[in-house]
Amino acid sequence: ITGDLNFSGGLHLDGKIVGNVSGVNDSASTITVSEQGVVEGDVRVDSLILNGTVVGDVYANERVELAAAARVTGTVYYRLLEMAMGAEVNGQLVHTEDKEPRMLGYDGEQQASTESKD
Repeated sequence: ITGDLNFSGGLHLDGKIVGNVSGVNDSASTITVSEQGVVEGDVRVDSLILNGTVVGDVYANERVELAAAARVTGTVYYRLLEMAMGAEVNGQLVHTEDKEPRMLGYDGEQQASTESKD
């Protein structure tokens, strides 16, 4: 698939997606990427179970499970992380308690939130 993908509920990927993958808000979105699965883009979900490859950043509101063949090239934002021996993360692991992880700008400074706090 070439292009961004939005889904609700569960998604199992055995192929390749070139684009961002996002779970719909408030849908308990879970993506399972098999050993043959590849995502070239950012992943924004509640839960990720990965045994394949992600080239991009991962934003998980709840948990990330990295199986033995998992490969991530990018930053992983998570609340709960399970990582098996053999899994690789070529980037940063960032623990967050926030529902929506803060993103850093190119200069390393936090970007201002677009939401008002009124």
